[in-house]
Amino acid sequence: MIYSVKLAKIKQFWNYTTLFDQIYSFYGSNNAVFCNFEANKRLLIMNIGDKAPEILGKNEFGNDVCLSDYKGKKLVLYFYPKDSTPGCTSEACSLRDNYSELGEAGYEVLGVSVDSEKSHQKFIEKNSLPFHLISDTDKKLVETFGVWGEKKMCGRTYMGTMRTTFIIDENGVVTDIMGPKQIKVKEHANQILAKE
Repeated sequence: MIYSVKLAKIKQFWNYTTLFDQIYSFYGSNNAVFCNFEANKRLLIMNIGDKAPEILGKNEFGNDVCLSDYKGKKLVLYFYPKDSTPGCTSEACSLRDNYSELGEAGYEVLGVSVDSEKSHQKFIEKNSLPFHLISDTDKKLVETFGVWGEKKMCGRTYMGTMRTTFIIDENGVVTDIMGPKQIKVKEHANQILAKE
């Protein structure tokens, strides 16, 4: 049984008439995510205006990462499917190549995937990434932010991370969200800077 969400709540961020329309538009027809409350019990989506959680997870060295670590800065919290894949590498390199410009605009960058700490270390070293990556192996953060769901590729259905970027302001509040259909991996840093 699929439960609906009150229209007023949806309009706070999505400005669509139904949750189906929002999800279809945001993730695309091949990546539509439907929340079955019999299985998942609740719908987990971080909206614009929501306060991000203080505990974010552990980075590639196993060190705790907290929202307060970035106090006074705007945080680009970007979720990506998998280390060392073409699209994810292009996205990370776009953020790397424009890291100074992002810093000058007041941003810090933090990546998240469900890969292991060891995988992150190799990914960072290989691509000389100047920012940390959270190893969300227990999928706690991807579920909290609502970016873990059913995906389809080449006729195969599987669970995975939806490529999504959250912009969090100096007070820890989500101010913008870019989903898979909006993100251009090779131009992602410029997409963020263009919002200034």
